[in-house]
Amino acid sequence: MDKGKITFTGHSGHKLAARLDLPGGQLRATAIFAHCFTCSKDIPAARRIAQRLASMGIAVLRFDFTGLGHSEGEFSNTDFTSNVQDLVLAAQYLTEHKSPPTLLIGHSLGGAAVLRAAGDIDSVKAVVTIGAPACPSHVVHNFASSLDQIKRDGQAKVSLAGRGFTITQDFVEDISKASLLPAVAKMKKALLVMHSPTDEIVGIDNAGEIFSAAKHPKSFVTLDNADHLLTNRADAEYAAEVIAAWSARYLGIRQPAAPIGAPEGIVRATEADPQGFLQDITAGPLHHTLADEPLTYGGTDKGMSPYQFLSAGLAACTSMTIRMYARRKRWPLQHVFVDVTHDKVHAQDCDTCEATVGKVDQFKRVVHLQGPLDDEQRQKLLEIADKCPVHRTLHGEISVVTRLSNTR
Repeated sequence: MDKGKITFTGHSGHKLAARLDLPGGQLRATAIFAHCFTCSKDIPAARRIAQRLASMGIAVLRFDFTGLGHSEGEFSNTDFTSNVQDLVLAAQYLTEHKSPPTLLIGHSLGGAAVLRAAGDIDSVKAVVTIGAPACPSHVVHNFASSLDQIKRDGQAKVSLAGRGFTITQDFVEDISKASLLPAVAKMKKALLVMHSPTDEIVGIDNAGEIFSAAKHPKSFVTLDNADHLLTNRADAEYAAEVIAAWSARYLGIRQPAAPIGAPEGIVRATEADPQGFLQDITAGPLHHTLADEPLTYGGTDKGMSPYQFLSAGLAACTSMTIRMYARRKRWPLQHVFVDVTHDKVHAQDCDTCEATVGKVDQFKRVVHLQGPLDDEQRQKLLEIADKCPVHRTLHGEISVVTRLSNTR
């Protein structure tokens, strides 16, 4: 997928830094990701979720709010209202330059912002919040010890996550007046609330308030054991998986027509972990799984290995072919399953191999047939196993044509 750095004009006229994660294939929908309070568009959770959605055909715009990250402007001149305005302007940018956004995703205070902005963006069909507060003023607890100084001097320098920020009295007053739940009740968009019961920054009760205020369709998914920022990669991956599956229903994403010459469409492997071997495997926008290597080979064992995928293809094709034949013959096959193992064996140990030296790939297949079949029927179904298309492909001449794409 392409990743483009772009800028657009924010509420104060300053340029806001953004990144647009684009699908490598057909664009199915467009989303906006709003980051957490004082965070940036490049936090790991945002990157992971954007990558997963792009793999299923959803472009994701993630941007730094005014005065944060690589965006222009002063953070001290912003507030919750200005964040909502920046979101609306991000939607306008997408409408003019790519396609109108249909999905909003917000993390923490960004979640509150997308809930407030959703009613002002007509194209949006679905909204997702992650660890969002039910009231924007919840963030005040992050600098509660400085409230007296802010009120006295009009502003104060506070430390948040090890970085210094200037918080003004205008910010405190704006976020204290911000009303969120009435906007949620009138939103008329599908809503997914995601929250961790162990979130120590924004308590789980906030999720309950948001969920209760919303009208159907609405869903709640707990992020068990995750921290507020989803710093654990597995938690971010899980959130991405859920958002991808849930949003497809409400965005109307359907399997596209297969391209000419590729009757089953394009299967794509996308690196999910540059430090390991984990891969996102997608076949169109609806089918997704993970590929990985075992721990003993330096992987994280979160998905099948490449050879296990190859074995799975042989096993599935065998089972399908046997079922199709038995169904046509109206034989009493009640259930079928196929076990496949792969190994590298010495050629001289392989009775069915043409090679006589070196090692060859050997797939051992065990077919399990259940039902009142007679011996002749069982033997015939065993013969049919060798006629499955994948079996024939593995035994036939195979050509793999490889080229470099033009994208960088």
